[in-house]
Amino acid sequence: MSFENIKISKSLRSSVANAGYLTPKEVQVKTISRIVGGQDLTVIAPEGSGKTTSYVLGVLSKIKYTSDEAPRALILVPDKEKVAEVVERFNLLNINDNIRIVGVYPDGGIEGQINELTDGVDIVVSVPSRARAIYLKLGLNLNKLEMFVVDDADLIIKNGMQLPVVELANSAQKCQHLVFSEVNHDKLQHMISPFMKLPTLIEVKELANQQIETYPQILYKVINFKTKLNLIGLLLKDEEFFNKVIVFVNTKLTAQKVLKFLKHKDENVFSIYKPLFFDDQGFDSLEEFRKTPEARVLIVANEGLVDFECEDIPFIFHLELPEKKEVFLSRMVKKLNDDILFLTFATDIELTTVSKIEQLVGKEFDLAELPEGLKIETQAKQKSTIKSRTVKVASPESETNTAFHTKKESNSKTFNYGIGQKAIMNKKKKHG
Repeated sequence: MSFENIKISKSLRSSVANAGYLTPKEVQVKTISRIVGGQDLTVIAPEGSGKTTSYVLGVLSKIKYTSDEAPRALILVPDKEKVAEVVERFNLLNINDNIRIVGVYPDGGIEGQINELTDGVDIVVSVPSRARAIYLKLGLNLNKLEMFVVDDADLIIKNGMQLPVVELANSAQKCQHLVFSEVNHDKLQHMISPFMKLPTLIEVKELANQQIETYPQILYKVINFKTKLNLIGLLLKDEEFFNKVIVFVNTKLTAQKVLKFLKHKDENVFSIYKPLFFDDQGFDSLEEFRKTPEARVLIVANEGLVDFECEDIPFIFHLELPEKKEVFLSRMVKKLNDDILFLTFATDIELTTVSKIEQLVGKEFDLAELPEGLKIETQAKQKSTIKSRTVKVASPESETNTAFHTKKESNSKTFNYGIGQKAIMNKKKKHG
C-alpha cells in the first residue's frame, strides 16, 4: 500500500514523498483515515512504528487556516526532547505556511510563552505540566480546541503527569481525543477514562523479523513493589523447585531491603552479593555462592555491577528491570545449553521496557497467572496506608507447583506459556 490509498490531500501526499516517506507503516494505515474521520482513538504501538507521523498527518489534514487566535489542536508529550521532535515533524510535513505551530518547553520564562500563544496559534505542542500552568494563567485558550492528542502516554504516566492531562482534557470543549502509547495497562485506562468514552482501540505489534534465541522468559504483572516482595516470598517457599536462585534489583539499598524482607523466613539460605554491611549474610563472588549448599538465594544489585555471569544458576529473578534494556538483553540471550529460566516482575510503568525488549528479540514473554494466596498491596486514596487483598483461584486442581497457573480458556488469547512452560516442566523433573 502507498500513501495514495490513505485519506489525505494530494498536497500532503507530496510533502510526505518529499520527506522520504514512500510506504505507510501499519499503524499509519490503520489510524490516519480514522483520525481524519473524527474518531476517538487509543493507539498502542511500539517505538519507531510511525505513531507521531500518523497524528501529525491527521492534524494537518483537519486543521485549516482561520484568523482565530485560539489553538485548534493541543498535543501533549512527556518531555522537552519530544516537544522538539514533534514540532520538527510538523514543520517537515506542513504544506500551509499560514498554520501556526508553537512548541512550549518546560523550561524558560513562562511569560514569554504566554505572549507567544496569545499572539495567535493553531497547533500547540507542550508537556502537560507547562500547558496546565499556562492555562491557569489564562494564557492557553481551549475554547476552540478541535483535537486533543496525548503522545507517549506511557512515559507521561511514568513521569507522574496524569493529573494535568486530565484537567486540560476536561477543561476543553467537546473535541476529538487521540492517545498514543507503547503499552496498554491499568494506569493508562485510569488516566484516559475521565475524558474518553468508548474510544476505538488499535494495537500494532512490530516484533523483529528474526527471533533471537533466548532463555525461557516468564512475566508476572504486579501492581507495586510491595506486591513484588510478597510474590517472591511466596514463590521461594517451594525450596525443592527453586533450589538455586539469583534475584536482580537495581540498587544496593533495594538489595538490603529485599534481604531484610526475606531473612525473617530463613536467614541461612538468603544472602546478598557484596553486601553494604559486614553483618549481612553475603558473598563476594558468584563461585562462592555456587559452592555453598545451604545458600539458596543470592540478591544482586545492578548498581556498579561488572562482568557478572549467571551460567549454571537455574533460576534468574528480575525483581526490577535494569534501567538500560541492554543489560537485560545481555543476560537473556542464550549463550550455552544451560537450563535457565527467567522470571520477571513488572509494574505498569515497567511494561514499556518489557515491550521494547520483546520488540528487539522478536518474541513476547510468556505471561504467568498470579499464584493463589498472593497478598496484593494496594495504596489507599485518602490515607497514606497500605491495604491488601489476596488472590483467590477458584477450584484449584492441585496445591503443588503453585508458582504457575493456567488462565481460563476464555483468556487464552493473552496467555501462552509455550516454551517457557515446557522448560519449567523439564526443569522440575531434572531438579526435583
